[in-house]
Amino acid sequence: MPASTVAALPPFASRASAVGSSPVREILALTERPGVISFAGGLPAPELFDTEGLRAAYDTALTGAGAARALQYSTTDGVPELRAAVAARAAARGLATSADDVLVTTGSQQGLTLLAATLLEPGDTVLVENPTYLAALQCFGLAGARVLPVPCDGHGLLPDALAEITARERPKLLYTIPTFQNPTGRTLPARRRAEVARVAARLGLWLVEDDPYGDLRYEGAHQPWIAAHPGAEDRTALLGSFSKVMAPGLRLGWLRAPAALRRAAVVAKQAADLHTSTVDQLAAAHYLGAHDLDAHVARVREAYRTRRDALLAGLGGALPPGSEWNRPEGGMFVWARLPDGYDAGALLKSAVAHDVAYVPGAPFFTGTPDPRTLRLSFTTHTPQEITEGLERLRRALA
Repeated sequence: MPASTVAALPPFASRASAVGSSPVREILALTERPGVISFAGGLPAPELFDTEGLRAAYDTALTGAGAARALQYSTTDGVPELRAAVAARAAARGLATSADDVLVTTGSQQGLTLLAATLLEPGDTVLVENPTYLAALQCFGLAGARVLPVPCDGHGLLPDALAEITARERPKLLYTIPTFQNPTGRTLPARRRAEVARVAARLGLWLVEDDPYGDLRYEGAHQPWIAAHPGAEDRTALLGSFSKVMAPGLRLGWLRAPAALRRAAVVAKQAADLHTSTVDQLAAAHYLGAHDLDAHVARVREAYRTRRDALLAGLGGALPPGSEWNRPEGGMFVWARLPDGYDAGALLKSAVAHDVAYVPGAPFFTGTPDPRTLRLSFTTHTPQEITEGLERLRRALA
């Protein structure tokens, strides 16, 4: 056929071109070469995976008559054993939960995508902390939402500012990571959590509470979920994940939500993937039944606490004089700010040339970013490797 008779293809959807790829993923691709010490990705330490326990759990799932079930299609909601285990763990943390409240998802990221599909129309307003989780910004961007930042301080979002913006802008939902936030590592105090619940109830606001890091506490007291506070019961979708406490390759997360919202999310999931991997769900359920996950997490916490302390101890010598950083009580990240005149994004090329990497903070912001900021993850490397990485970073930033 002559080229002149070939019609042009229709264009991509506008949202496909309006939302860019993740700078974090692009940086991780740059740092995969051997020898790079990367503080960029929020990656669990692979040597701490319970490989033997997980292998045994998969063997159990694939043994005898159970193998046919493990390799077969399953229900969209999730296998009953895993939903019951999730509910029991949530209840043990002070949030009354039954298996019927839980939807198993393909990672907690899918839970966020299902909520966006269920709750948001193009043009709806979403409130977020500033800065916030980059993949959440991508998710809301693909949904066509208008994303507005809520002012924050060193402890998280400010409830009075949340009330003022909600009354003025009439948003659909607030997305928050109140415990060991990504990227800042900060934790919202209990009093503010209660105030957020009251604001949402009074002004009519959905709450999406993302908690992938809550089990990784190294010091300080446990803070109840926002979902457990009065006023939040009928309007909070709580997202959790097994990625940080078992293994991210399982791609297993969960969504706890009020009945009507959970049913709508089930329909959205049917359109997305029918159901999460049956064999992975059953293996996780067998693992939880045969192993003490809390004991495993305690070992992981001890290792990560040591790594956090190694990073904090060395930052003063690695970053330029006048830099600032926080001390997270848990999670995976330290948030730092370089002095005036520095640009963490522009300096990344020098860092990679010195075989060390971090994530510039600018992409995590909604609106005007702070180019001096950067996120450093401490979980992937040993204290000795962290010390060497900080020396490389010192030379790169000198």
